[in-house]
Amino acid sequence: MVEFQDWLEIQAYASQHGLLVIGVDEAGRGPLCGPVVAGAALLEQPNTIEGLACSKTLTAKKRDALASAIHAHARACAVAQASVEEIDQLNILQASLLAMWRAVDLVVQQAALRPEQCLIAVDGNKLPKWSYRAVAVVKGDTKVPAISAASILAKVARDEWCKTHALQYPQYELDVHMGYPTARHMALLAKHGATQVHRKSFRPVREALERTQQNLSF
Repeated sequence: MVEFQDWLEIQAYASQHGLLVIGVDEAGRGPLCGPVVAGAALLEQPNTIEGLACSKTLTAKKRDALASAIHAHARACAVAQASVEEIDQLNILQASLLAMWRAVDLVVQQAALRPEQCLIAVDGNKLPKWSYRAVAVVKGDTKVPAISAASILAKVARDEWCKTHALQYPQYELDVHMGYPTARHMALLAKHGATQVHRKSFRPVREALERTQQNLSF
């Protein structure tokens, strides 16, 4: 693991060693339902996509526009996920790292690269167990353009999942709270119980399931 926190230092290191920087980030660690989604991006150098930033600081309209620009102009980009079942089996951290690993592998394949040609810039302070040379960058989605791009791709894909499944489960209003444990989501969970897309290893969901079982037993 390479330890840098500054984008200029990362660029200099990558250039010195002939490496291409792939950014990766995830969306959806906190929600009570749905997959955790990871985005990965290899940008052209110099980067020509203006306005890249942490996805949380952008409006939905701006995120959508940037996601389209990333797909159009990035050298390679991809989105991958870890399922609800994998989250419940592995835990949310390990499932997030798994989704990131999958997204990076897709980008490497798209760009026809070998692992030794890549430097993976990961948002946060944890790295997946992989063979890539990598650096964990705290608040990387605000510092490294490729991570910003990855965060946007992940957030847009995760929001699309919520919008699609809001049609399947309209009583849960997934397109409003995006699965996060807001007061409204908690109230709806208490009222309707958990669905197949809720994460059963998360305490509020587990408690909702227990209440349902108790009610059925009477």
